Formats: sequence, C-alpha cells, structure tokens
Amino acid sequence: MRVRRDFLVVSFPTTAAAMACEELCHGRGLPGRMIPVPSQVSAGCGLAWRVLPEERGDIEAALAGAGIPWSGMDVVGLWELVRGQA
Repeated sequence: MRVRRDFLVVSFPTTAAAMACEELCHGRGLPGRMIPVPSQVSAGCGLAWRVLPEERGDIEAALAGAGIPWSGMDVVGLWELVRGQA
C-alpha cells in the first residue's frame, strides 16, 4: 500500500556534494536515502537526501561538520510504499 508522508528533502548544488552526504550518512549510521529531486524542489544536481523531518538537526549538524554544502532543505509530501498493510 502507498501512503503519503512528509519528508525532509535535502538538495545539493553538485553531484559530488550529494554523494558525500550519502557516504557521510551511511558511515555514521544516520537515517535517510538518496532520491531523485522531487518536482516540488529545485536543485542543481538532480539528487536529494530524503529523511524524516525530525532528523533535520542531526543531518544539518553532520553536513556542517563535514563541510558538505547543501542548497535547500524542504519538507515535501512524498509517496512511500508500506509493506505488510492492507
């Protein structure tokens, strides 16, 4: 079943910044995943990091600490596949 949920979408000015975010988050065990930039958000590279809105502080701090530039953080309603529910 698909449900619409709010997610924080972090966009990046370059693909290198997006890939650095992914590596950083995986390495530190931070939640989220890389997605194509949704149509509601504009970004230079076409990639974005999707995470729950309540994780904003952790993601912002991690990116700032690692010197990874981001171009926007927007809360956007996105569809999510939920397994095991009827």
